[in-house]
Amino acid sequence: MTDPLDGLLAALDLSDTGARTNEDIFTGPSQWMPHGRVFGGQVLAQSLVAAMRTMPEGRAVHSMHGYFLRPGDVTQQITFSVDRIHDGRSFSTRRTQAYQNGLPILSMIASFQAPDTGIDHQIEMPSDLPDPDDVPSDASLLEGLDHPASTFWRTARPFDLRHIPSPVYLTVEGAHVAHQAVWFKTLRELPDDPDLHRAALAYASDYSILEPVLRRHGFTWSTPGLKMASLDHAMWWHRFSRVDDWLLYVQESPSATGGRGLSLGRIFNRQGLLVANVAQEGMFRLPGI
Repeated sequence: MTDPLDGLLAALDLSDTGARTNEDIFTGPSQWMPHGRVFGGQVLAQSLVAAMRTMPEGRAVHSMHGYFLRPGDVTQQITFSVDRIHDGRSFSTRRTQAYQNGLPILSMIASFQAPDTGIDHQIEMPSDLPDPDDVPSDASLLEGLDHPASTFWRTARPFDLRHIPSPVYLTVEGAHVAHQAVWFKTLRELPDDPDLHRAALAYASDYSILEPVLRRHGFTWSTPGLKMASLDHAMWWHRFSRVDDWLLYVQESPSATGGRGLSLGRIFNRQGLLVANVAQEGMFRLPGI
């Protein structure tokens, strides 16, 4: 098995095909997943990297909005086409389409900004949550379970995840509430490239964002008959922080209706800085509901 962090770095190291029409074309690998579908965080992060490859020096991503159009196939590479929509005095805009078999599986638009100064405020980080050292890792809680999905969750992820109050892989412990928090960081140190850390943050932001919907209704990742799929993903980067240091992902679901659930997330570093905000809507279907 490939080292999980090496696998992440390989997935984000896209190849420039050299092809040029009115778009820039890149290719990247698909990481293996037990259900055979490409992980949404992977294709989001790769699409972002493709856009970054076309950016004037010094401009960093500040927002991204993507739609998941089709399930990706883990046995195939992904082609990324980048449309250089606009380069202004301070902001640049890119659209990335991710393709397999000539069909788009994700469509994303992202905005980048040159460094600037101005107004500054943020919401406070919660102060009543345990430190990551006081929370067991998800991997340790899955020890001894002999199932392909649990083995993957325990051994193949490039991030250390620690749920508060506990994960919802197999059971929902405690009250069925529409909120939770997760500490996370990469398994070991990453290179210093800030864009790599921003892309890796997008990758990890997709792991658990819909879990408040599951928790609220007493569902788990292993609930029999549950069909769940991400529909879209929006993300705003506010302040830079490395992803190989602990980050706190505070999540809540304000609404679920029509077979769709919405989740919102705020990501803080250990110093209390608000690093990013995330929003995602997902499809939830169960037999008889």
